[in-house]
Amino acid sequence: MKQYCITPDTSLMDCMRSMDITGAGIALAVDSEFRLIGTISDGDVRKALLNGCLLDSQVSPHINRNCFYVLPNVHRVEVLDIMQARRFKQVPIVDEQRKLIGLHLLYDILGNILRPNWAVVMAGGKGMRLRPLTENIPKPMIRVAGRPILERIILHLVSYGIRRIFLSVNYLSQVIEDFFEDGSKYGATIEYLHEDEPLGSGGAISLLPEIPEHPLLVMNGDLVVDINFADIIEFQSQNEFYATIGVYSYFHQVPYGCVEIQNNRLAGLEEKPVLEKLVNAGIYVLSQKAVSAIPKNTCFPITTLFEEALKKNLVCGTFAIEKEWLDIGSPHQLRQARGESYEGSPNKSLSRRL
Repeated sequence: MKQYCITPDTSLMDCMRSMDITGAGIALAVDSEFRLIGTISDGDVRKALLNGCLLDSQVSPHINRNCFYVLPNVHRVEVLDIMQARRFKQVPIVDEQRKLIGLHLLYDILGNILRPNWAVVMAGGKGMRLRPLTENIPKPMIRVAGRPILERIILHLVSYGIRRIFLSVNYLSQVIEDFFEDGSKYGATIEYLHEDEPLGSGGAISLLPEIPEHPLLVMNGDLVVDINFADIIEFQSQNEFYATIGVYSYFHQVPYGCVEIQNNRLAGLEEKPVLEKLVNAGIYVLSQKAVSAIPKNTCFPITTLFEEALKKNLVCGTFAIEKEWLDIGSPHQLRQARGESYEGSPNKSLSRRL
């Protein structure tokens, strides 16, 4: 981080040299404790020189001391949205004491490589378990942390260089289409796969205009997830799997003491054990062969694709999701995603994700 930093007594000339070295178009003014004082951009320097300041003048009068910054726990999706909304190209990261710990750069978040991969997001479900909340709004449009779940997903895809996105829609599809339109406001191209009849979690893939040339990313539209999409795509490509399925470690705490028995005799006791299972995370990467195997205009659960692959001895990969993952399928899970109390939830003492 030091290469981005200057002090208030730095000259305009040295500030320009610093920005030339980093190529970030910004310098971060800090005090002796490395606390952020403010920022100065290349535009601020030009303005100072045009106003008659000398190159050896100090930068102090030209520092933006009311600059925008974020704490380290702000997700990259949120940062990207802020940058796009407020036309920022750089956002400092500070801790609670305003000590500088990092810098978000727009070109880093968006990625230096524009990925050729397409993404299909399943957003056609009715969300029956979330009624009455979903009577007038599709489940993927429910808001979590101030924005629709589906918008979070799209921003996350864009942040990893995936710019051609297909949304599979059916229930209240117009709500989704009116909100996202053609995707240009997100720096992406969004197209819609219209299910006249529900086609299941995989059948809508057959509605694509053509078989994609590169591995296809597929995911459910009701996920709050932190995953490096580049990593799972590269994992699929490098191993040349037929298909890859994302998995997540789910922990279930049995609310009772458990007993082990051998020949009707007590063999052991275990108080409220925690059991772990790997669950289907609703995120997949499919090869061309896998996409081609999906029947057209047929209700087809995507899990059937993997079941048939196993019967044919086709090699499929598993990719572990180690950060945030929540499937918003029930009121309890929605409250969990929103950070609300679990009081009154019938599942409160039965299961948890660690």
